[in-house]
Amino acid sequence: MITVASYNIRKGLGTDRRRRPDRILDVLHEVHADIVALQEADRRFGARQSALPAELISQGEYKAVPFDIRPGGIGWHGNAILVRHSVEIGDYEPIRLPTLEPRGAVMAELRIGGNELRVVGMHLDLSGLWRRRQVRAIIDHIRRRRHKMPTVLMGDLNEWSLHGGCIREFAPELQIAPTGRSFHSRRPVGCLDRIILTPDLHLVACGVHVSERARLASDHLPIWARVNWEN
Repeated sequence: MITVASYNIRKGLGTDRRRRPDRILDVLHEVHADIVALQEADRRFGARQSALPAELISQGEYKAVPFDIRPGGIGWHGNAILVRHSVEIGDYEPIRLPTLEPRGAVMAELRIGGNELRVVGMHLDLSGLWRRRQVRAIIDHIRRRRHKMPTVLMGDLNEWSLHGGCIREFAPELQIAPTGRSFHSRRPVGCLDRIILTPDLHLVACGVHVSERARLASDHLPIWARVNWEN
């Protein structure tokens, strides 16, 4: 059994308007997930370097999937994947999406205790039309992969509807974990962050991580799901 999590870290800027990347890592240590998809992990302007300094990440429980798209960054359009040091990283790549504004997704194929897992991290558009196109592009990308593999898709979908909008673009056999409301962290009213599983994974438990530190660290709360492989 493993725990996966998704967290929009808002470039380390907290609800107190202080930029404290160390608080983000403290929250991740509270969640204690094996794999984390991050959104807004890189600065948007200038050199677009990581909002989480590499030395801070390496001092803790995680290592970043090395997309190495630009010096000092850890992701693609702010999307990044962190894994525990014991997780083996196989193939990985950015996923280019149809977009009106700068958006993207990332994919990593991992091995955990002898089991394979594909992880997709994403941060979708503010426009409903473009969100639907982006979900279709991500699903098509996965279908074109050479090997079929249990897959977790997670991230900030920017979708306020529980069952409509871009949610309808996910195949009926995919399971959307009922994690709960994660935005705004001070007073959660929206389920913008989602975790979606392929049928070869079993959802054991899921939820939103709430703590005083998490309410301060970002305007989103992290979501998590505990899963295992179907035999």
